[in-house]
Parts: sequence; structure tokens; C-alpha cells
Amino acid sequence: MTIKHFLQFNDLTTDELNYIFERTRWIKAQFKAYQQYWPLSDRTLVMIFEKASTRTRLSFEAGMQQLGGSAIYLNTRDSQLGRGEPVEDAAQVISRMSDLVMIRTFEQDIIERFAANSRVPVINGLTNEYHPCQILADIFTFIEHRGPIKGKTVAWIGDSNNVCNTWLQAAEVLDFNVHVSTPPGYEVEPERANLYGDSHYEEFADPMEAARDADLVTTDVWTSMGFEAENEERMRDFADWQVDADMMRVAKEDALFMHCLPAHRGEEVSADVIDGKHSVVWDEAENRLHVQKALMEYLLLGRVK
Repeated sequence: MTIKHFLQFNDLTTDELNYIFERTRWIKAQFKAYQQYWPLSDRTLVMIFEKASTRTRLSFEAGMQQLGGSAIYLNTRDSQLGRGEPVEDAAQVISRMSDLVMIRTFEQDIIERFAANSRVPVINGLTNEYHPCQILADIFTFIEHRGPIKGKTVAWIGDSNNVCNTWLQAAEVLDFNVHVSTPPGYEVEPERANLYGDSHYEEFADPMEAARDADLVTTDVWTSMGFEAENEERMRDFADWQVDADMMRVAKEDALFMHCLPAHRGEEVSADVIDGKHSVVWDEAENRLHVQKALMEYLLLGRVK
């Protein structure tokens, strides 16, 4: 099978994504029923981390083991990558000793260069520009709770960061709408988000208007990794962009709330929202495990059913 990477959300087609969501449902059901399923026996995943992680490492490492394979953790500080080995050289070596590589790093260019020199599939575990595995999990969570996302409205409140960029890509591929509200100076950059057009998203100066009648309201921390020097300025700029109970009241009555975590209660989201009836953040977090298992299975084995 031709090597297929997952570096951005739109690397997969609508048909491929729907297949992965169906496989996720089945794989999760097996897990919940304590049914052993080891399609990746004797396969090895290498996980390369340049950015800190809790959910990404746990979900990939546990997921690979639950599929019968093994996972190896590499931190760039503890490898030759941290001592200046070219990404291209590292890709040549690592991909000859493993079956699959997941990378969590800074610039998207790093993972693109690695994939261009890899003999095995490469998965984006997060870059400054995109977070495709997170949005896979988010959309599967929506499907579990509310059915197909096609034609629905997602309200993104906060920074137009890597998670926002990926929601915008997902909207194009899966045909739903995103309402984006950011403070002035933090607006969507279509080229950075690698969008085809603007027919699937709309920007709102007022976050309350962005959330109005939304099926899903979602947000992220105001200061992403790598932007810590801007923290004080961002605290001031984003003060009116907290998802709170008033905002959820203008969304649809059965609207869901999501957050990719970790969350800062009292900043981007109020405690009564993230811990309230609309919130599905714990299902969302768990689903990283299951959707990534389906993704790894697909990249290594293709369609199995």
C-alpha cells in the first residue's frame, strides 16, 4: 500500500474519515467489552516529542499496546535530534527501525520534512499550525452524542491557534460550519490554516453572536505552548472571550461544550460550564485513545472490513 501520512486534517478524504469514525466506534466497543483485538501485533510506533504532553503520549502509547504493538518514546532532548542531527537523516534511520512514527513538535515544516524522508506513515501529534488527531477525537465525540456533524455549526471562541485551524480544515472536508470569534489581532489567517476558501466559516467580533444557535461551543487555552512570553498581554486581550453560562444559553439548548485540555477554569472557560451538563470533555479526552487506534490501523493496514 502507498505510504499515507496524517500531517493535516485534510490529508484524509471525507470517505476515509467516515471509515475511521466507523472503525473507532467498533474498536471502542471492543475495548469496553474487554475483547482483545491485536491487529498490530509485532508493529512498532516511535513517538517523538519536542513539546510536553500528557494526553498525546498516553493515548498513543496505550493505544498501540492495546492493538498488540509496542511504542517507543523519544524526546528530542535525549536524542541526536536535540544535538543538531538533520531531520531528514533522523527520518531515514527511525523509519527503517519502526512501522509508524508520531511527532509532536513546533513548526509544521519539521514534520513535513520528516515525512518526506520517511519509509513509514507519519502522524502529526501537534504542531504550531495544526492538531489533527484532536479534531478527529472531537468530531467522533460529537457523532457519538449528536449524530452526523454535516451541516452543523461549531462556535470557536478564543485564539485562532492550531486547534482552530484544524477545525476550519475539518469543516471544509466534512461540510459543516464554524463561527470564529477572536479578539482583534488574533483573527484567522487563511493561508496559515491552509484553507481552500471561506465558505465554511464566518468571523464574529462578538463572541456571543458566534455562539448563538451553535450545536457545539469549543475553546482552548488563551496562551498556547511556545507563546508563554505573551501571557500577560493575552490575559488582557482575551478577558471578554470566556465561555460561560451566559454564552452557552445563547447556543442551542442541547449544545455540547468541548475543550482539548488542559483547561484553566476562570480564564477561557468558567467552572460551571466545563463541569456542567453541556460538557463532554472527558468523553472527548478518552476518544483520543480510540480514534487514534483506528487511525493507526488504517495507516498501516488500510481498510480491514
